[in-house]
Amino acid sequence: MKQTIRSTVSAALLLAAVNPALTAIAGDDLRMEAERAIKALTSADSGLTNFFNGSVGFVVFPSVGKGGLISERGKGVLYEKGKPIGEATLTEVNVGPQAGGQSFYEVIFFETPEALSNFKQSNFEMSAEVSAVAAADGAAANTRYKSGVTVFTLPRTGLMVQATIGGQKFKYKPLD
Repeated sequence: MKQTIRSTVSAALLLAAVNPALTAIAGDDLRMEAERAIKALTSADSGLTNFFNGSVGFVVFPSVGKGGLISERGKGVLYEKGKPIGEATLTEVNVGPQAGGQSFYEVIFFETPEALSNFKQSNFEMSAEVSAVAAADGAAANTRYKSGVTVFTLPRTGLMVQATIGGQKFKYKPLD
């Protein structure tokens, strides 16, 4: 029992250490972080510029934290036609064996107005059939939308033995 409590506390501390997203980020700071994330993602793969310019909308999570047996969480900015229109929260409770912790950028591109509208209604959930593509030079050139959505991630810190995004849930709040 003591070992279980100790392991849970250790995992929570590791997640907090590698996940700046768990701390509250004010609106302007979040938008600045999202812009930095966009630059980091397009630096990793210049082909992402086509997705940023050609999608109906996209949501950028500047820091998604994932660790141990706990969960992943991140705050992001939703853009429509290149303009920030709201904030989003990503959560996922992970079940199954995982080790380590990680912080990463995540961007979800919406191909159709329907996919974007579904996200804005806060009933959007990443299904197991959607997988993230690691943002790396040339990866965007061969990536296609699936069900009106495509996802890219780029590690920031840490090491994680898991690469799925299925089960992520999102909440959307329009800007004031």
